[in-house]
Amino acid sequence: MAAKKKFNFEASMVRLEEIVSLLEKGDAPLEKAMSLFEEGAGLLERMVLEKHVLGQDNYTGILIACQ
Repeated sequence: MAAKKKFNFEASMVRLEEIVSLLEKGDAPLEKAMSLFEEGAGLLERMVLEKHVLGQDNYTGILIACQ
């Protein structure tokens, strides 16, 4: 049985910032941009879920980082 990889909030935040930067450049082909968007949406969903499960209800930092 494969071990479940532990979620790393900080690493996910860094990756989300990278994705936002790549998408803001606007030079990625459509298929790549869609793939990046889906990855970012998944990361954001997981980040919010992790904060909720840990009892941290302040999502302001996440939302600001994604704008």
